Parts: sequence; C-alpha cells; structure tokens
Amino acid sequence: MDDLAGYLRTRRSRVDPASVGIPADSRRRVEGLRREEVAHLSGVSVDYYVRLEQGRATQPSEQVLDALARVLGLDATERGHLYRLARHRRRPAKAPGGKLRPEVLRVLHLVADAPALIMDHRLDVLAGNRLAGLLFGRPMPGLNTARHLFLEEAERGLYADWERCTLDVVGHLRLAAGQYPDDPRLASLIGELAMGSERFRRLWARADVRARGHGRKAFRHPLIGVLELHQENFALPDAPGMELVVLSAAPGSPAEDGLRLLAGLGTDSGDAQPSVNAQVRE
Repeated sequence: MDDLAGYLRTRRSRVDPASVGIPADSRRRVEGLRREEVAHLSGVSVDYYVRLEQGRATQPSEQVLDALARVLGLDATERGHLYRLARHRRRPAKAPGGKLRPEVLRVLHLVADAPALIMDHRLDVLAGNRLAGLLFGRPMPGLNTARHLFLEEAERGLYADWERCTLDVVGHLRLAAGQYPDDPRLASLIGELAMGSERFRRLWARADVRARGHGRKAFRHPLIGVLELHQENFALPDAPGMELVVLSAAPGSPAEDGLRLLAGLGTDSGDAQPSVNAQVRE
C-alpha cells in the first residue's frame, strides 16, 4: 500500500529549492529537488539515494533517515511515517483486532452530554454512545467514517467543512497504511475509496500523512443546524490503533444548546445504551 521509495519521491517533489539555498533555474524540469540535490544535502552518495528511490536499498540507517527528514522538511508525524516505512522489511506490524474491554464500553456509556465513539485505525466505528448515533443519524455498528465521507453522497452535507475533513481522513489512512502494510481489510477499504471517489484518488496520490488529534469539528445536522464541536482523541493504551473520540461543545455556546436539543430527539426511543460493533473481551 505504501513504500519508502514512493514516499521519498513525493516528498522530494514538494521541497522548494530556494528554501534549501539552491538558486532558481529557469531550465529546471522537475518539481522540487533533483535526486542528486537530495543526496548532496543529505550527505549520502547519489548512487545510494537513487537505490533508495528505486526500492533497492532497503535498510537505511537512522542517521541517513534523520538527514533525509531534515532535507525534506518533514514534521514529527511525517518523520515517524518515514521511519516506519524504512523498518517494514524487517518488522512488519501485525494489524490489531477489534476486541474491546467491557470497562472501556462502560466509560463510553458514561459520556452522556457529548457524542462519543470508539474507532480503529481503519476508521471503523466499533462502538458509539446514543448522542453519536443521533448526530450521524444512523446506528453506529457498520459505520466507517471514511466510506461515509467519500462514498455516501447523501451524507456529505453532515460535514460542514467537508474538504478539510477529507484531508484529515486521507492523511490518517496514509499513516495507517504505513503502520499496517499487511492489513488486507485496510487495503480493501483504500481500494474501494479509490475506485469510488476521484477526490480520494487525487489526495491519496499526494502521499500526505496526518495524525489524528484534537481540534475543531463542525457538523450540519438536518434538524439542529450547525454544531461547532471540539474533537478530542484518546488512545486506548492496551488496544493499538483504537481511540476514544469525544465531540464536546464549549460551555455556554450555541453548540451546547444544540447538543441538548439533539439529546431530546432520542428521548422517545428510551435506548441509552451505546451501540457496539466489536468483540468484547471477557
């Protein structure tokens, strides 16, 4: 799904030569840096760097990777991705399963005033609380947020900042593909998204990586209106790739009132238990 050679090529093409002290040249025929320029700036031979980009040099040292990351201007997330790609031939990571401890589901249920869900590295929703189901307008089991975002056209309006969300999702899936290159379900999802969405194909070709974290997340609910929420991701320490995602509203904000209204939409059902789409550890 992803390899060191391809990642080096895409990162090289994005470096402005002027930013590393190379004068502008009207005869330059490539975007970004040339291979020999990356090699010179990194302190490695041109032949060795060419072999890296051709996939023939498979075990670069940490010193070489550090130098390449510096020349290519990689941030912390991109550096981590580069190092993982370089290690794959030696220690491929096994894709995590979908088992959740009952205690984790209990914590999910305790989040009563904000939508909350548990997602894995494929962006499959393994469990969600009642407010999450009301926000997305559907049961949580079976929901994959990447598929929901790119392929379900009728659902696109839920994301008030759809284009930024697509950048985040593709960046996350790139990271996941680098971390779990032998995960067949992840590969199948990426293939499905590439077949069904032209925007996904274009963004995937850029090879950008993004870590899931925290920040603004805006939704446009058909009955409540716009909800300006804050997303916070909590990694589950004994469940690699899984995170508890909580979408909270600032105190006294219109979004806080909106979540109260949203909660009221589900009072008739009487179902306050979180929905689950995962194996539960005994």
